Amino acid sequence: MFHRAVMTAVLCLAAFATHAELPAPVAEKLAQANISQDGIGSIVVRLSDGATLLSHNADMSLQPASTMKLVSTIIGLDTLGPMFRGRTLLQSDAQIRSGRLMGDLVLRGGADVDLNWQALQGMLQTLRDRGIKHIHGDLLIDRSLYQPARLDLGVAPFDEGPEFRYNAIPDALGLNLNLLQLELSADHKALSVHMLPALERVSVTHDMTLIDAACKDWDNGWLPPTIERQRGTIRIVLHGTYPRGCTKATEINVLDRTDYAERLFRALWKQLGGSFKGQVREASTAASMTILAEHKSRALAEVLRDINKQSDNTYARLLMLNIGTYAVDNAIAGNLSLRAAEPANTLQRAEREMRSWLRGHDIDDAGLVLDNGSGLSRSERIKPVQMAALLKVAQQGIWAPEVMASLPLAGMDGTMRSRLKDSPAAGRARIKTGGLNNVVAAAGYVLDAQGRLCIVVGMINASPMKGSEGRAALDSLIDWVARSGN
Repeated sequence: MFHRAVMTAVLCLAAFATHAELPAPVAEKLAQANISQDGIGSIVVRLSDGATLLSHNADMSLQPASTMKLVSTIIGLDTLGPMFRGRTLLQSDAQIRSGRLMGDLVLRGGADVDLNWQALQGMLQTLRDRGIKHIHGDLLIDRSLYQPARLDLGVAPFDEGPEFRYNAIPDALGLNLNLLQLELSADHKALSVHMLPALERVSVTHDMTLIDAACKDWDNGWLPPTIERQRGTIRIVLHGTYPRGCTKATEINVLDRTDYAERLFRALWKQLGGSFKGQVREASTAASMTILAEHKSRALAEVLRDINKQSDNTYARLLMLNIGTYAVDNAIAGNLSLRAAEPANTLQRAEREMRSWLRGHDIDDAGLVLDNGSGLSRSERIKPVQMAALLKVAQQGIWAPEVMASLPLAGMDGTMRSRLKDSPAAGRARIKTGGLNNVVAAAGYVLDAQGRLCIVVGMINASPMKGSEGRAALDSLIDWVARSGN
């Protein structure tokens, strides 16, 4: 676990001299963009001596966008340990006779972020290797690790692109994140579309119009796909415009996830020479059945890099759910057990545990609003001073190397790869970024001109605001810290 600092981890404003005036480069960028200084909250703290170099609206509760992932990843790492792995199982209590499984097969979800279609194919191959060819029962899909088991049901789309990967809502199974992988390739006359994985009786076509446009802007002309169903078949039709001479890959979530799982299972099992005439249905089943095949995800320390460097929303949401699911006897040894089911809602349990963790590290959680842990939310709120306190505790803890390694390096990788390339912050700032409409945020660590590590947090909530202009203002804050040497 993170050890306690001798001094309290909370960075209460009362404990520091107030440095409310923004650095001139930051103020200049805000003025150029016509963004009021009332819309930015920021704090800079030098770790070596705890000195506050800047505190501007640091106690204001703001929308953090994807910097909220720092709350989930830092607490999740300490709660679950760096070696936590999700686990998917194929189970049954039926006997195997002459290549026949004489009953139902259970596909049990266990928060496995790496359960893609190839992983399921490997699990089914294990069944074939055990001599099973015919399944004389149903396929039961068990997502009951989380409650409710289907968090996606009845939820309004977050924005105008609900079919894209960043909007995928997780469940305990998360089979291929319910995504179809599409490769779109156009010459000057025609567009071809290829789909993976192959699903039973599912095809994709298009009526897209080819236009002269930059390939990098290929999705500007994208319109939501439509689904045509007839006698058990599904045809996905893509609409909109597409640039000539452009090849791009994307992923879309357009099918019901139980239907998706059934069609994927049937296609893969048939390819492996298996037969199955049963039904596919959702069910909550006994966990004690015999394990016939399993798949484990990468360790959490590796998954953190996807969450923070690439700002993966679905993985971050899964992590918050896991905080509410597993109790840890020893995070280093990886001894996990299921938490008590009170409250029954997994996200409510997660919020309780996360607030308890913060208070246990002397971080005041007043004004903090947790929703799904990814920042892909209009309701989530945090104060810059709280974010800085969290980053301070993380830096003083035993998992500090894992946290640091998960953050994007300015000018080098992740969501910071194209930012601050010509600044002394390049390669010396590890920053989690965030952005929504009228929200831009950055939080992490920056080495100053003398090589001293500083915590930097900046959040801008302003309407209207161009994202590029907000990012420029926060980049100037990071650059200012990297150039400072006092």
